[in-house]
Amino acid sequence: MLKLLKTHFGYDTFRPLQKEIIDTVLAGKDTLVLMPTGGGKSLCFQLPALALPGITLVVSPLIALMKDQVDALCANGISAAFLNSSLSPREQLDVMSRARAREIKILYVAPERIGSFGFYDFLVDLNVSLLAIDEAHCISEWGHDFRPEYRNLASLRMKIPQTPVIALTATATPYVRDDILSQLNIRKEGVFTSGFNRENLHYHVRPKLNTFARLVELMEEHKGESVIVYCFSRKNTEDVAEKLTKAGFRSASYHAGLPQKERERVQEQFIRDEVPIIVATIAFGMGIDKPDVRLVVHMDLPKTIEGYYQETGRAGRDGLPSECVLYYSYADRRKQEFFINQIEDDHEQKLAIRKLDDMVEYCQNIVCRRFFLLMYFGEKDVPTFCNACDNCVKPDVEEEDATEIAQKILSAILKTGERFGSAHVCDVLRGSKKKRIVELGHNHLSVHGIASDIPIGALRTYIESLKTLGYIAQNEGEYPTLNVTQKGRLALMDKSVITLPAVDVVKEVKQSARSSKSDLAYDVRVFEKLRALRKEIADAQNVPPFIIFGDRTLHEMAFYLPSTLEKMSTLFGVGDKKLEAFGEPFLACVMDSVREFDLQENDKPRGAKSPLTRSSSGVSTTLQETKELLIQKLSIEEMAVQRGLSPGTIIQHIEKLVYAEDGLDIAHLKPAESEFHEMKKGFERNRHATLTSVFKQFNEKYSYDELRLARLFL
Repeated sequence: MLKLLKTHFGYDTFRPLQKEIIDTVLAGKDTLVLMPTGGGKSLCFQLPALALPGITLVVSPLIALMKDQVDALCANGISAAFLNSSLSPREQLDVMSRARAREIKILYVAPERIGSFGFYDFLVDLNVSLLAIDEAHCISEWGHDFRPEYRNLASLRMKIPQTPVIALTATATPYVRDDILSQLNIRKEGVFTSGFNRENLHYHVRPKLNTFARLVELMEEHKGESVIVYCFSRKNTEDVAEKLTKAGFRSASYHAGLPQKERERVQEQFIRDEVPIIVATIAFGMGIDKPDVRLVVHMDLPKTIEGYYQETGRAGRDGLPSECVLYYSYADRRKQEFFINQIEDDHEQKLAIRKLDDMVEYCQNIVCRRFFLLMYFGEKDVPTFCNACDNCVKPDVEEEDATEIAQKILSAILKTGERFGSAHVCDVLRGSKKKRIVELGHNHLSVHGIASDIPIGALRTYIESLKTLGYIAQNEGEYPTLNVTQKGRLALMDKSVITLPAVDVVKEVKQSARSSKSDLAYDVRVFEKLRALRKEIADAQNVPPFIIFGDRTLHEMAFYLPSTLEKMSTLFGVGDKKLEAFGEPFLACVMDSVREFDLQENDKPRGAKSPLTRSSSGVSTTLQETKELLIQKLSIEEMAVQRGLSPGTIIQHIEKLVYAEDGLDIAHLKPAESEFHEMKKGFERNRHATLTSVFKQFNEKYSYDELRLARLFL
């Protein structure tokens, strides 16, 4: 299998769990694979297909993705084809004829094909050695992307009972997981979970304030790279794409309302690196297997965590550092609720509301974004600090004395009876004469118009900050009204100074990984020349550039600068077939660059594996200093004084140390037994075990730091 892996795919070793899964498939056992996007799911059925005697049938709902995967397989010297509605009747007959003649090893079909007339007769003529079901969550009505036609798979299994099945998905909660097993009659022992953690993705949630200006800044950072921007509506996609083009960024819009030919053209341009930025609704991306998307932006609130995770999963499929940015405003919830309220089935509507609540909690939470996502998908023993999201890598936020505006907001909430949401409170403060405000008499309140000079976006940001700091709270009922907490009332009465993050200067979190797309200090000039050559060859062969070689392979070429084909064959992603097809021109390009830029070849260490994304588990110098004090059994307060840091920062250090090292003794820091027991119960009652939820349960009885410390002992 390792020889086949290197020959056809150019890889020297398997990724985590791939070997175990492949061994199970080859043993003829049913398998459910839960693996994040970019984790190597496809290889789990593509590689065994080469060793099995008959054909491997792959059911996939993504028509556009089928073509890309078949193109990639053919480029790797594997006979593959697809059957779907994009082919003419004559082309379909040709594929079926080749399959019957045993000329195809891997055949992709759409789920609709399974229930079509004559399909089972066609299957009888084939020797199906393996049935692979991609996007398996589509079979569950509890999933975020249920497809009724997937229910035909149960009857398909009955038609070929001796054929083992491998079901694969990147997005499945524990409930959906169990439903897949039940529908496909797979034993629980056949489940392989490599985790949902995409370590190379950096998650950010930013307030909706001067959003387009912030978007332009992001585009500058990612100039020349592939970017997907998701918007709520078709009109939004067209508006944003037009504004980006006017700002000097080549972009195109994509949505279901465009003619099919136009959608295909836009998608093709994006895949072939001709248009770097696509502004789209969620209709775009399901069939995109482009590995080098470096940024995914959500301009509006997604309706489910599963959908959000899947859409962000289109970034960094090649394992290189990539960013996921979501612009959030609570007002966006209303847009999603409008459509949810159109759902007639009561059960379905309640499920949709619950999923939207989870999405809002993700945005408003102050815990590690990665921790929240992994807990949502049922992972256990998840580190609470990732050092790669906005909540873990706190920016240097410029703060300001916001006492005056805070008092105005608190007063407006109280004077309107604590019966309204932020939109109404903002309208009152800005002096709106809307019919509703006049009918309620709120235009006669002393707070009406007292903040008319402050933009609506800035007001909403101030309100979000006051919520985060506990001055105001939001009811979680059908109508999310605001109320002033005890802390807020005291601050109002005592005229306390209230400091909030400045809203006129939006600080962005700059990740260190953004300065480099690789762990290798490759020569950018050589990389650009190799990329131009890749585009030229791809255009000549009428395939996307990544089919030729991925970015990571070009990074290695531009770093090691191999002087022979033999040395090039040791690089990541360079298999025998690709070396034979493309080795000479890429080697010539490297040699030309070496002469032009006066460079020296770097020998690859013998047996060295190709570098993957950086691990964040190493203990840094600042953590080591905290660890030394921890070993001395100092208290949190004593460590904070010695380090000149806040107790909260010390607790975050300890948290990271505990997850990085086994057997670290922190018993002396455990809270008093009675308090710990109470906090433990609070975590156990909470589904996500997030600090914010538990903090609210106790009505601020325990601080975030106390809860964070207690959680280390659970």
